[in-house]
Amino acid sequence: MRTFTMPGTELTVSDVVLGLMRIQHLSDEEVRRLVGAASDAGVTVLDHADIYGEKLHGCERRFGEAIRLSPSERERWVIQSKAGIVPQGPSFDHSYEHIMATVHGSLDALGTDYLDLLLLHRPDALVEPEEVARAFDELEAAGKVRAFGVSNHTPGQVELLRRYVRQPIVANQLQLSITHAPMIAQGLAANMQGLPQSVSRDDGVLDYCRLHDITVQAWSPFQAGFFDGPFLGSERYPELNAVIDRIAADRGVPPEAIAVAWITRHPARMQVVLGTTSPERVAAAALGSEVRLSRAEWYELVRAAGYTVP
Repeated sequence: MRTFTMPGTELTVSDVVLGLMRIQHLSDEEVRRLVGAASDAGVTVLDHADIYGEKLHGCERRFGEAIRLSPSERERWVIQSKAGIVPQGPSFDHSYEHIMATVHGSLDALGTDYLDLLLLHRPDALVEPEEVARAFDELEAAGKVRAFGVSNHTPGQVELLRRYVRQPIVANQLQLSITHAPMIAQGLAANMQGLPQSVSRDDGVLDYCRLHDITVQAWSPFQAGFFDGPFLGSERYPELNAVIDRIAADRGVPPEAIAVAWITRHPARMQVVLGTTSPERVAAAALGSEVRLSRAEWYELVRAAGYTVP
């Protein structure tokens, strides 16, 4: 598993992140097997959010109860969580009070004294960035959060925060897969009149993140669209799966590894956030970190996914 130092931090992070949004009903042993498989594969980052689970902090508490990290074990992991979504409604809340309450709730549920990274989980249209800055300053000063980022934010929304927040915004978690790639595909067909792909459905977020040393964390790397099922093995994507299967066979890895490798091949140095609860699939996906696709293979996958490469 390849690792790198996340820009703007001292955190050593892995290409692949283990997302824990679906562990609510796993047993202690199942949680330990999942996390153990990730560790064995070289994963160093665990992804949480306060809203994951049936109740607030449900999955965080399930993790904390099952793992019970000792101080030495805690130091081995980069643990991140998110704040800002209010499930009722739903609505969003980036107020000082909500951020502070969420972080303290996450720390209690996880059984840790600090988060390595806190992300604002989707934009709040009513955000008052001065309040975000106040919360970030207090959390950093108290040693409760080491670094800060966002999730699903546009360049303009990040710029607004950056005007007030003293800490660097070091990560932006965004949906990205071979079949859900407007942040990449639109640029390939820019100025190509008549191609639906050329219609701007992207706001330049990937280039913006590269320019400002913000690490993109790609969520739903196997999803075809917005939670409408995976593309791997799907009869909806026969051409794409044929290409994936051929490249996977050539490299001696499972198809999951190729889906991951397509993302990690991009020079933006992105991370891939897995959402599976299968230890076997974690191990399979993690192999993608070591697969270096050629330019020809990378673009072939883009075309096979239905995008135009002029």
